[in-house]
Amino acid sequence: MTLHLATGDPAPRFTQRTLSNPRYVFDVAAGRYMVLYFFGSTASPNVAQALEKIRSRPATFNGSKVAFFGVTVDPKDETHQRIADQKPGIKFFLDFDLSVSKLYGAVSADAQQGGVGVSYRQVCVVLDPTMRVRATFVPGKEATGIDELIAYLEALPPVERSSGLEMQAPVIVLPDVFEADLCHELISLYERHGGQESGFMREINGKTVLVSDHNHKRRRDHTIEDDALMAELRGRFIRRVIPEIKKVHQFEATRMERYIVSCYDADEEAHFRPHRDNTTKGTAHRRFAVSVNLNNVSTAARSVFPNMATEPTRPLRAARSSFPARSCMPYRRSPVAAAMRSCPSSMMRLPPK
Repeated sequence: MTLHLATGDPAPRFTQRTLSNPRYVFDVAAGRYMVLYFFGSTASPNVAQALEKIRSRPATFNGSKVAFFGVTVDPKDETHQRIADQKPGIKFFLDFDLSVSKLYGAVSADAQQGGVGVSYRQVCVVLDPTMRVRATFVPGKEATGIDELIAYLEALPPVERSSGLEMQAPVIVLPDVFEADLCHELISLYERHGGQESGFMREINGKTVLVSDHNHKRRRDHTIEDDALMAELRGRFIRRVIPEIKKVHQFEATRMERYIVSCYDADEEAHFRPHRDNTTKGTAHRRFAVSVNLNNVSTAARSVFPNMATEPTRPLRAARSSFPARSCMPYRRSPVAAAMRSCPSSMMRLPPK
């Protein structure tokens, strides 16, 4: 069996179960070097020895520069507790349906789940922070390939220099989208009504469900319901934002999903961990997320697009600046250092069919 991925190829995206998450969206882990170790089963020769070598190097697999993901297709690895996550940088995918193993060439495309005598190729695939294949290693007898892998990882340059040059986050920065008076009006609206805890969407049993988890997201939103105000905001987006999106991305947005004023409050340690805005069936229509800074707080929450740039997209000191960004790009909002940042947010989407 030949691995069909080579250095420089984009890594296939996938969603698979882990020991702690029923739907782990792999590409939200981008922004660091990642190792996928397709070992098949811990009962296979030399796998236990290879995993022990990896577990013994927490400084190497620290979750910030390098993250490790083991891939098993053996249900007994889970039921017999032969594998365990090790924070911060070691996780395991439970690929019992062989879907991920097929994507990466560890098994043939026609291999059957639970099939007897399925030929499984053990291989380690190293991905760069932009989710492109950087190298592959075969563990081999006595797991000597793992020693070579660890030496290779420890010699890699820092994440911010992984491509040899500084990379730019995939956003458009537009000044003067809102006038100062309109910004003040929206901030006052939030202060009068306050905000509700904002959750996030997750797909559970085939349905898109709103869930809340402060470890993943902490933010408060006020939903704008005044038709006149929404029309006023929409008019500015149509004149000042949508033409720029069309110019840069050749995409003409025709719908806006919602109008909210959001607040990342320092007192609540507000944040939003790495995520994509369109990973569920109920959010797959989203194409762009647009935020407009309303205040002058320079220590506000910052957007980081980890698979394209390690430096945050910093809000300008002047208010009224807009940040349209593709919904398919993983990003996070860093914790607020002081005060608060308010922004009306919207989701641009495709026209209905």
